[in-house]
Amino acid sequence: MDESLELAAFCRREHGRLVGMLSLYCGDADVASELAQDALASVCRDWRKVSRMDAPGAWAHRVAINLANSHYRRKAAERRARQRAESGAVSSYNDPDGAARVAVRRAVAGLPRRQRTALVLRYYLDLSVRDTASVMDCPEGTVKTLTHKAIASLRRDAGLVELSEAVDVA
Repeated sequence: MDESLELAAFCRREHGRLVGMLSLYCGDADVASELAQDALASVCRDWRKVSRMDAPGAWAHRVAINLANSHYRRKAAERRARQRAESGAVSSYNDPDGAARVAVRRAVAGLPRRQRTALVLRYYLDLSVRDTASVMDCPEGTVKTLTHKAIASLRRDAGLVELSEAVDVA
């Protein structure tokens, strides 16, 4: 298959998965869509290297998570600077998604970063423990522990009974 056709097929296949994973990870569908595009731009830029990898999809998802982390670090710095400049002005955000989706996204976004990463990779992307450990560059036991803690936290704090319900609201 032609290299450009392989790349196009890869991008079509991964785009929806990236947007869904990032929606859960970030808690914001619009940001998720932008970050997914940025991740796919990285894939396109490095396609010759990426196409030879054992798991190019996992690489794209790792890039997407790194982009999300960078995005929120920048946003946090901007927010702190704005708060210093405005001395306490409050802004509001109106998410067009349904209340259940927003609640799940916020609950997942409120988890510690590593727990959130393990949870989204395992249950939204349906990666195995081994593949999740590979993407996160950590032992399989760590993935199991992080996932267990994330689920326990969601059940305790957000009242989520079944994680499968959470996955369907991305």
